Amino acid sequence: MQPGTLTRPELTAADRCDRCGAAAKVRAVLPKGGELLFCGHHARAHADKLRELDIDVQSGS
Repeated sequence: MQPGTLTRPELTAADRCDRCGAAAKVRAVLPKGGELLFCGHHARAHADKLRELDIDVQSGS
């Protein structure tokens, strides 16, 4: 028996960007388990740094 995979819920209209409060479009999952939510604008603005740090980035629907 294999353990189930933990997944994070889909982003909803209630999820807000941690930077500006706009609707969140992207979840950045940090190595130690935390997360940051970004609107499209801030996700693009921080994309290079997120890639550099090898952060798991998940786009919302």
